[in-house]
Amino acid sequence: MRPSHRHAPAAGTLAQRLRSATPPSGRTRVLAIDGRAGSGKSTLAAAVSTALGGAAIAPVVAMDDLYAGWSGLAQSVPRLVEEVLIPLREGREALAPRWDWLAGRWGPPMRVPVTDVLIVEGCGSSVRPAGDHAALTVWLDVPEPIRRERALARDGATFAPFWDQWAQQEEALYATDDTAARADIVLDESGHIRAEAPR
Repeated sequence: MRPSHRHAPAAGTLAQRLRSATPPSGRTRVLAIDGRAGSGKSTLAAAVSTALGGAAIAPVVAMDDLYAGWSGLAQSVPRLVEEVLIPLREGREALAPRWDWLAGRWGPPMRVPVTDVLIVEGCGSSVRPAGDHAALTVWLDVPEPIRRERALARDGATFAPFWDQWAQQEEALYATDDTAARADIVLDESGHIRAEAPR
C-alpha cells in the first residue's frame, strides 16, 4: 500500500524519528498516532508502516479494535496498556483485543509479536497512561468540518448516528489529559508539521 499524497512527507519524517527514538522501557519503540475522529490516523499509520518496511517490521494496532462499542472510548486506554503495551515492554507477545462491531462482542484477538517498532493509531492511543509507553507521540489537528466529512464519507450511515456521542467522549477524555499539548509532533489537515517538540 502506497502512502497517500497527503501523508507521504510526514510518514517519512515520522519513520526517521521513530528509528532514532528511545523507548521509555523495553525493546519496542511505540509510535502513538492520536487525534479526533476523521483526522486521518489510520491512513497515516499505514503510510508510516510502509515507510518502515511493512507490517512484519512495523505492525499496526488500531484503537478501533479496542473500543467495546460506541461508548467504549475511555475504557480502551487501560485495555491498550494492560493487554498490549505492558506485555511488549516485558518482552512477551501481546494479544490485542478485537471488538466485532457487527456482532457487538469481542472476537478473536490479534497476535502482536515483540518487534523493534509498533504503531498504535486511534483516539486515545497517546492518552496517559498509554502515552507514557510511547517513544513518539503524534497529534493530528484537523478542523471538525473536515473530520466529519472524511469520517462520514468513509463509514457512512454507520457512524452518523453516533457522531455527537463519540465527540462528547473525545472531549471528556482529551480535556483531562491535555493530549494535544503533550504531543511530540502536531500535523495539520494537509499532513504538514505544525509543531514539533525539541529533542
